[in-house]
Amino acid sequence: MNLAIDEALVRVAGEPLARDVRVDPRAGTLAWCGRTRAAADLGWQPPVAGAVYGVLLNDKGTLAALGDTVHAPPYRAPPNAPVLYVRPRNTRSAHRRPVVVPDGVDALAIGASLAIVIGRTACRVAAADAPDFVAGYTVASDFCIPHDSLYRPAVRFRCRDGFCALGPWAIARRHVPDPDALEIRVEVDGALRQRATTRDLVRPVARLVADVSAFMTLAPGDVLLTGVPADAPHARRGQRVAVTVAGVGTLENTLVDAAEAA
Repeated sequence: MNLAIDEALVRVAGEPLARDVRVDPRAGTLAWCGRTRAAADLGWQPPVAGAVYGVLLNDKGTLAALGDTVHAPPYRAPPNAPVLYVRPRNTRSAHRRPVVVPDGVDALAIGASLAIVIGRTACRVAAADAPDFVAGYTVASDFCIPHDSLYRPAVRFRCRDGFCALGPWAIARRHVPDPDALEIRVEVDGALRQRATTRDLVRPVARLVADVSAFMTLAPGDVLLTGVPADAPHARRGQRVAVTVAGVGTLENTLVDAAEAA
């Protein structure tokens, strides 16, 4: 069965621009310079370079786990709009790039997420039209230092260098016919630690693009992380993390300490 996909955007070290190639997400291979190459053979960069926005409490399990606390201070009510946070440029990482666990931190939470790549300027778009503004999808490992604040995520827990890995590639939208029915898997050192699905998103892809574009303009190349499944697993220094979104790809990173990264 041929699972190769055209229109996959990749960026590698030494290449100034992203390149459109043919990839096989299941095999982890791509056609590069006339050869079939394994993803492990290339030095990767994030496939897109726009702004990256994360969304909290967009998983039904995460929201349900809060129970009655959503009605108590400081929340007082469930969110009626997307709860966004920004992943600044310093947080960007890529496939097979090491992610540094800060000194004094035992482990990082692994936020596995389908990432939406915006293809057209989106401002106040209707949900029915939202798919036309999506260029494609990639995989995100949205790392953070474990913490309790959900409505007011602390910058120091989420915005460390390299905490937002994207890749290996971005798959064109036409190759992902139903982004709201994709399995997400997290493995740590080869052991399955989490299995989730985009069926559990509070706001599915089109609704999320519409609701975010209702109050801010999304530009081509911007990325929306659809949300982290409940009970995000943790990983420690020296462990290898692999996040797979079915039909999109597998993103791998190893956690290291600062001295090893240097």
